[in-house]
Amino acid sequence: MQENELKRYEDIGNWDFSDIKYTTYQESNWNFYDEIKNHSTSSSLLLDLGTGGGEKALSFLPNVGMIIATDFSKEMIKTANENKKQFPDKNIKFVCMDNLNITFPKNLFDIVSARHTMIDAKRIYDVLKNDGYLIIEGVDKQDCWELKTLFQRGQAFHDEIAISQIDYENIKKAGFREIQVQKIIQYEYYETEEDLLALLFKTPIINDFSGIEDSSNTHSLSLEKNLFDKYVSTHTTPKGIELERVLYGIIAKK
Repeated sequence: MQENELKRYEDIGNWDFSDIKYTTYQESNWNFYDEIKNHSTSSSLLLDLGTGGGEKALSFLPNVGMIIATDFSKEMIKTANENKKQFPDKNIKFVCMDNLNITFPKNLFDIVSARHTMIDAKRIYDVLKNDGYLIIEGVDKQDCWELKTLFQRGQAFHDEIAISQIDYENIKKAGFREIQVQKIIQYEYYETEEDLLALLFKTPIINDFSGIEDSSNTHSLSLEKNLFDKYVSTHTTPKGIELERVLYGIIAKK
């Protein structure tokens, strides 16, 4: 766990994007929450990793026997417990725990889900029951590639191997079988520049993007703003400012 990453999410304190105005078009019909629903029953014990402020878990995870949702940020878990008050009938417990160092008993969960977060496939394999499922939606190397190329940095920009391939190899090495990998192409259209900026400030798509607000370095501020303006000028469409997302889905059985 990297201390600077933890500090970032402690400062953010939630994973709520409801104030950002955008529409989405997805070429693939693969849906993370539908897959969890398809592979669970009313009695399933589900572990959700990297739950953030619980916004997605509370709204979209199916009603199962019990959900345990974890995040390594205490502030995120604090937010999740506040959000839970709006869902009194949801059988869910939020726990502060590092994804890469989960400490649950072996052979406990029917399903482990992880969306846009890092995983340790071997630890997940250990806590899953036999015939249990791991279901992942991840952000791949090619995500927002034109934007990252313009800034010459960003999530996995300098990695030689795609994140989906790394996850697949680690999942296979851990002992999983029947591993399915799905590439997901998604187009997002942001209503205004402010909406796109809000996304970039909150996510690690472009690392250290908060520097665009750093008035102490005028040269850096000007360069970042010019690059952002260039992207907006070349990707504004009648639907909004287009951002091409490249995600991946993985379903694996123990």
